[in-house]
Amino acid sequence: MPSISCPSPVRFRRTQRQHSFSTSSLSYNRYSGKFVPAFHSTTVSVSNQSDAMKFSTVISSVALTSLLQPALAYPGMANVVSEIKARQNTNNDGDSNPEMIGDLATTGPTTPVGQSIYNILMGTESAETKQAGYIPPLIGTNACKRDTCCIWAYIAAELTLNFKGITGRCNKNARAAIRLGFHDAGTWSKSSNGGGADGSIALSGTEINKAENNGLQDIIGKMITWQKRYGVGMADLIQFAAIHAVVTCPLGPRIRFFVGRKDSKTANDVSLLPGVNDSADKLIALFQDKTITPHELAALLGAHTTSQQFFVDTTRAGAPQDSTPGVWDTRFYNQTTSDQVPKKVFRFASDVVLAKDPRMSDEWAAFADPVKGQNHWNEDYATAYTRLSLLGVNNINNLTECSKVLPWAQPKFPDAWNLFLDQ
Repeated sequence: MPSISCPSPVRFRRTQRQHSFSTSSLSYNRYSGKFVPAFHSTTVSVSNQSDAMKFSTVISSVALTSLLQPALAYPGMANVVSEIKARQNTNNDGDSNPEMIGDLATTGPTTPVGQSIYNILMGTESAETKQAGYIPPLIGTNACKRDTCCIWAYIAAELTLNFKGITGRCNKNARAAIRLGFHDAGTWSKSSNGGGADGSIALSGTEINKAENNGLQDIIGKMITWQKRYGVGMADLIQFAAIHAVVTCPLGPRIRFFVGRKDSKTANDVSLLPGVNDSADKLIALFQDKTITPHELAALLGAHTTSQQFFVDTTRAGAPQDSTPGVWDTRFYNQTTSDQVPKKVFRFASDVVLAKDPRMSDEWAAFADPVKGQNHWNEDYATAYTRLSLLGVNNINNLTECSKVLPWAQPKFPDAWNLFLDQ
């Protein structure tokens, strides 16, 4: 069973003039979630009690960042080569002439990052990442402040603790973060040309009170706490959490992450979000107005593989949309169309009608394939979600890629057969 190195929780002692923090290394087993002692130690000194308390949190975060580091198990150069090859592969599944969004639609790609995102949207570059080996500078230092990605490594460590359940599955916080990413970004459309991934769902003070956003209050409270703690943009934080939550789920893809969105406190139009009782025609038209094709919509709907409903039918609050709500698998695609569905599974009417619609049914069946479906869906979801996460973002060329801070994916999960575990 693979393990990775991780420092232990911090111990600190107070002297008259300084505080010292010592850490000893542990080996962290990603499946059992347990720490095993190792032999490395480190000491950091700070000048006063206030700084000491700050660094207590800091060192704990540094310790946890090694949870994210796949480099220990993945050769760096081979990784780079394989990723370059993957990014050269076309994966648009027949979607011709995909629409551009944001400044890519007006100026085109003018920077390397803009070109990469353009390629992803065109289906000629992978939206998944195997970037690894990043070790951030100590938080609060000038080196960390100069490195855009540094702070995100510490955020990633905290999200891992909050999103992974006791059985190794993704938990309710992860599920809520995924839904939150959809609801913040999904308020943009070509017709309105407003809203989108701007953090307004958490910053406006009113958007969260809409019925469409019921159940997201708790995760938004956490987002506000994390934003204050780390000083990052809310729009970026929401999308990072959604991407992080997906890869925290066993079998989930490791989607590339770009930082630099602009925040807004102006409430967006929640009527642009889909309804669970909408017709296939209405839903497909709604998403096409967001530049999202039926093929991409089929991939995005798969996020219901880890969802649970609480408000559509309150008598069945907590009912999942497939039998493995803690695993990012393709059971959702099978169980949405099956004549025999586990009694505990709750199917949204909108999912059922879309699965049968001829504009989506072939892709739906492809995702349900027991052999090729998982990889196919992960690839398509990563591409479609990259598009969704950048709706309403008009400075795409100025973004910075920080994919390297994400935790490593779990392409295998031996306990996946254990049904109805959600944490």
